[in-house]
Amino acid sequence: MIVLQLTDCPIGLRGELTKWLFEISAGVFVGQVSARVRDKLWMRITETRRSGRAVLVYSTNNEQKLDFKICGETWEPIDFDGLKLVLRPNAARLNKSRELASGETLQGFSEAAKHRAAKRFSSANASKRDARYPTSYVVLDLETTGLNSDRNEIIEIGAIKVVGKEKTDIFHKFIQTDSAIVQNITNITGITDELLQAQGQPLGEVLSDFVKFLGELAIVAHNIDFDRKFLQNACVKSGIERINNRCIDTLVLSRRLLKGRSDYKLGTLAKHFDISSVENAKICKSMRDCDVTYLLYEKLMNLIEGEK
Repeated sequence: MIVLQLTDCPIGLRGELTKWLFEISAGVFVGQVSARVRDKLWMRITETRRSGRAVLVYSTNNEQKLDFKICGETWEPIDFDGLKLVLRPNAARLNKSRELASGETLQGFSEAAKHRAAKRFSSANASKRDARYPTSYVVLDLETTGLNSDRNEIIEIGAIKVVGKEKTDIFHKFIQTDSAIVQNITNITGITDELLQAQGQPLGEVLSDFVKFLGELAIVAHNIDFDRKFLQNACVKSGIERINNRCIDTLVLSRRLLKGRSDYKLGTLAKHFDISSVENAKICKSMRDCDVTYLLYEKLMNLIEGEK
C-alpha cells in the first residue's frame, strides 16, 4: 500500500494520479500498485511538481516495515544506523545549504573545528546505537503444535536471561495441551504426548512465571513475529495482560547486516558464524535454539560495533 500527499502541485498532475490511486482528500492519494509503477509515478511527480511538495510513504520488507520519499520539502530523509528517519528544518543547516547552492565559500570554521564537531557527532550516534541494542535482555524460543497462532498452541517455552552480555539464568517449561501432538511436530521438537502429560504445566501458570522471569527486559528472538503472535494469543486465552516488552529480531538484523545470503535460517547463520549448538540429547530444542540465538545476537552486535 502507498500513501501520497501533494501540496501546491499542478492540478493536472493530481488528475494523472487518479488513474492509479484514489484521492481521498485534496492532494492525498492512497492505493495498491507494484514497486515498478510506484517508482514511475514518483519520477513523474518529481518532473512535474514545479514548486510543489510531495511525500510518498509505502510498505516494504525492512525493519521498519515502511519507507518514504520526500521532494520539495525542507524536512530531509536520513539514514541512522540502518533506520530511515526525518531531519527537521534547522535555520543554520538551511543557511548552509543555501550557501552551498549559491556557490559561496563557508567561512569561520577551521579544519580542526570541523574534525571536533564530526567526532562529537560520531560519539553521539554511537551512544544512541548502543541504547538501541541492550546488553541485558531475555532470549526467547517457543515450540508449538503448528504454525498458525490462531489454531495451534505453545507446548514449550525456553528462555535465557542475559545481564551485561553474560548468561545469568534460564527459564524452561513444557505446557499441557488438549490436542494430540502430530508426528511431524514430534520429529521437529522431540516433544511427545507422554512428555507433556508427565512434565507439562497449565498455560496460565507458565505464562505468569515467564512474565516474572522477563520483567522489563527486552526480548531477543529469531523471527520474533512468530513468537509474539503465539504469546499474545496465549495471554488473551489465559486472561493475562499482554506482554509488550521491547522486541529485537535477529532475523531482521541478519538480513540488514549480512547481504546476499541464500537464506537466513537460524541454522544457516550459525554455520556462517561458526556457532556450535548444544547437541546434548538431554537439552531441549528450545534451549538449544536460545543458546544459538544468544551467540548470534552477540556476533551481530560485534558487527555493529565494528569489532572483529
